Amino acid sequence: EKTRLAKEGKIKRADAVDISRYREDDRPNPPGWLYTDLKSLCTTITDGDHLPPPKADSGIPFLVISNVRKKALDFTETRFVPIEYYQSLDQIRRPRTGDLLYTLVGSYGIPVIVRDDQPFCVQRHIGILRPSQLIDVKFLAAIMESMWVFSQATNYATGIAQKTVPLGGLRLICIPLPPLAEQHRIVAKVDELMALCDRLAAARMERETKRDRLTAASLARLNTPDPDPNIFADHARFALDNLPAITTRRDQVKQLRQTILNLAVRGKLVPQNPNDEPASVLLRRIGKDKGHTRRPAVAISRDAEPFPIPETWKWAALDELIIAGPQNGISPKPTTREDAAKAITLTATTSGIFNSSHFKRVEAEISEDSDFWLADGDLLFQRGNTRDYVGIAAIYEGPAKTFLFPDLIIKVRVSTLISLRFIHMASVSPPARTFLSENASGAQATMPKINQTTLVSLPIPLPPLAEQHRIVAKVDELMSLCDRLETSLGVGDDTRSSLLDALLAEALAPAETELEAVE
Repeated sequence: EKTRLAKEGKIKRADAVDISRYREDDRPNPPGWLYTDLKSLCTTITDGDHLPPPKADSGIPFLVISNVRKKALDFTETRFVPIEYYQSLDQIRRPRTGDLLYTLVGSYGIPVIVRDDQPFCVQRHIGILRPSQLIDVKFLAAIMESMWVFSQATNYATGIAQKTVPLGGLRLICIPLPPLAEQHRIVAKVDELMALCDRLAAARMERETKRDRLTAASLARLNTPDPDPNIFADHARFALDNLPAITTRRDQVKQLRQTILNLAVRGKLVPQNPNDEPASVLLRRIGKDKGHTRRPAVAISRDAEPFPIPETWKWAALDELIIAGPQNGISPKPTTREDAAKAITLTATTSGIFNSSHFKRVEAEISEDSDFWLADGDLLFQRGNTRDYVGIAAIYEGPAKTFLFPDLIIKVRVSTLISLRFIHMASVSPPARTFLSENASGAQATMPKINQTTLVSLPIPLPPLAEQHRIVAKVDELMSLCDRLETSLGVGDDTRSSLLDALLAEALAPAETELEAVE
């Protein structure tokens, strides 16, 4: 066929089929198959014109990689070139029905079959393969999409910032070639299995959509609890009893963690005990304990209470609960000296849990009794960060005089008459995060900041001390459940992947292997 086309002047030369570079033991196992290279299966392999095409408001569509990235020709948003430019192109650079396009740059390795005769041309980053009429183009497209070919294309690709598959390398790609009749059978089987994959994907999407709606509705009912405690208890019991079924993604586990904290600060996580000392009495005791060392300047008026809380609770500004601070840190110059002082970075507290591995060495002569050193039990708030993280809090738990803290962190110490863990939970709960984020300001939108006045005005729903401890214990229990659930999701993904590999291996096993196993 190629010899005939060359004689007719439709191609420049007829390349011989080359199988000499493949050893006998490298050839495919099925009888009748053969290894060859891509150029032997195509009458021509070229790419788009290398000269910048002229622009036109209408005319012939000029396709770029973004127009074929979805494995189909997309003419909805294309550039145009004049008809005269299109007609000046070589015939082999004018794609036609039965050709196979193949992306060569950046998102390389995407095959697209040309299925109609609508005239168009392509940029130089798209290869144009014209298979022999004795090759099933659908089979060739399937092979060109396989990891077998993609790994070869990757080996031939050049460049650093943007990999490019050269035409010379593309022509040498090794192709396992079955008989033509078997090519047709393979295409039919691939189409059948891909249709099954599409149905499975659609079924999974429908199932996940229903699951997402159920999860969102369940969490929404908990975040805006029914005033009837019995109805709310039913909602909470349903959500907790069905956590593994309705929570299948890590982002849903994150939402669940936020819901738990939201319930905790609203008094919905554990029952109230009327025998507990009321929070109002506790707040007066804290005030007396603070004495004249630090009188609060901010309080929460009844009109400013963010949401209803149990009768034994009391709204308090953070200012009423702290005995030291607020204090901004310092930002000395960094150094490479290994014996220099350590200063934590913002990343050390971004997760809401202190991470001592995030620090830098700084040039600073700080006295040992300085308040710039962190001490066990300090509560740290990020003064500046993105809108999502500004004001996030973490407890420093570690040795004293080991870390300095930077200027973008505010340090406070809360009274020993209350639970530090509960105050931290309240500070990172959704209502507190909303308050701090909405009250952050600054010239830079990418780094909004809170000041000390905003921080000490943070409303804290304060339960009786005994209930604070019960809430912390319940939150720890539920967060541990979230940890196990998150771990199980990862294990589930790995298990499903292994099971799929095993099923595919069994489904694709040669028939003779199955017979041997039976014998």
